[in-house]
Amino acid sequence: MVNSGLNKIFQYMPMPEDMPAEAIQVFEALMTFKWLMPLIAVVEIIGGVLIAIPKTRAFADLMILPITVGILLTHLVNMPDGLIMGIVLFSVNLWVLWENKEKYQAIIK
Repeated sequence: MVNSGLNKIFQYMPMPEDMPAEAIQVFEALMTFKWLMPLIAVVEIIGGVLIAIPKTRAFADLMILPITVGILLTHLVNMPDGLIMGIVLFSVNLWVLWENKEKYQAIIK
């Protein structure tokens, strides 16, 4: 998550050359919102750092959940070649949610 967020800011990793046209259109549409990608980058960086700290892991997992859902859906719909990574990230997210379920009881009640 931290690497992905930093890449959104500094763009040090090249975009894949074999991206489907549909996926390129989606990313171009997202880029029209000037504030969206920096926001996602900041959430990925902060969430990635906080998830490494046991005391803040439950909070960070909630921060990252919408991003991992977006990653999973993007690969499911537009870029199936990266679906395995999306499934792995989403599964880890669900596992951390499950491990911290007692911390979320106050929110649910």
